[in-house]
Amino acid sequence: MPASHSYDAIILGGGAAGLMCAAIAGQRGRRVLLLDHADQVGKKILISGGGRCNFTNIGAAPDRYLSQNPHFAKSALSRYTAHDFLDLVERHRIAWHEKTLGQLFCDGSARQIVDMLLDECARGPVDIVTGRAAGEVGHADGRFRVDDAEAPSLVIATGGPSIPKMGATGFAYDLARRFGLKVVEPRPALVPLTLSGEEALFRELSGVSTDVVAAAGKARFREAALFTHRGLSGPAILQVSSYWRHGDPIAIDFLPDAAPGWLTAAKKARPRTTLRKLLDEALPGRLAETLADRIGLAQELANSPDRALADAERRLAAWSFRPNGTEGYAKAEVTVGGIDTAALSSQKMEARKVPGLYAIGEAVDVTGWLGGYNFQWAWASGVAAGQAV
Repeated sequence: MPASHSYDAIILGGGAAGLMCAAIAGQRGRRVLLLDHADQVGKKILISGGGRCNFTNIGAAPDRYLSQNPHFAKSALSRYTAHDFLDLVERHRIAWHEKTLGQLFCDGSARQIVDMLLDECARGPVDIVTGRAAGEVGHADGRFRVDDAEAPSLVIATGGPSIPKMGATGFAYDLARRFGLKVVEPRPALVPLTLSGEEALFRELSGVSTDVVAAAGKARFREAALFTHRGLSGPAILQVSSYWRHGDPIAIDFLPDAAPGWLTAAKKARPRTTLRKLLDEALPGRLAETLADRIGLAQELANSPDRALADAERRLAAWSFRPNGTEGYAKAEVTVGGIDTAALSSQKMEARKVPGLYAIGEAVDVTGWLGGYNFQWAWASGVAAGQAV
């Protein structure tokens, strides 16, 4: 094989994890080939955060990630932190700002993050080839072959199947299985939930948003929920969607700041008012009307038994919805599940039984919360593999 086709590492996938891995490996003097089937690298980066890229979260910690092994992410996340990435952003003179809940965004454009990563790749012998899907992948005599290129290290960084319109597929899983790695069943995450039947009446509230606490099992998130023509969305719903399982209910506290007994207290202080009027003061009008109608306490509070008021409080604090599904990979920001971490080294991201094979980023069974956490996993896992190939 001509020397020009021999590399130290071949990276499949030019997203956040793949670019970071290539940059780190290249700066160590490794000759790297990065292949991406899209016409340009970093496409998901470019659309993230409304085009401003929520590139990390200063609260990134292992307990904010889902995985069958909740300890797996600890090593990579501790060795490359949100502050490490922020240092890189600042070295490239990219202006940034913090939004709510530790979310960091570019002041300008997500393009700045992609350009930064390309600049970092250019500091080493990294060849980037776009518009070329990986063809036949072979492995023999300790070397991996991808079409006419070969290397002792192969990095799977092709992500998961979320957002297929951008070319996302389950390629990473198929390749992993070919090498004997197990795959934790993938499913859409950070995705809107759909409602049917009687709950579909809430579709009349399409476009209404309010601050809530949404819960699925033990997972609870306080952010905005948005009613849509298909069901429920908004940050709080996207967060719990990662924990939700088909057939399970989710619970929404529509008045998370209300003190226990607030309705019976209101009865004493304002006996002539109604539940509808009280809800109108705290919630968007259409939502207040719908909830009041569902609860059915139309009379003045003075004429409502304390027991009925206590029941209304309980319903408003844990309003149960039973979604019939999600909007699927087309609307999912990420994927829960992926290449089983039991097959990988948490220090190197290398397959234990296939030396030289690595898996990073969304391809792996590590999924973060909404708000920059998945980018931080991409950076951290990419660095871990980039330092090992």
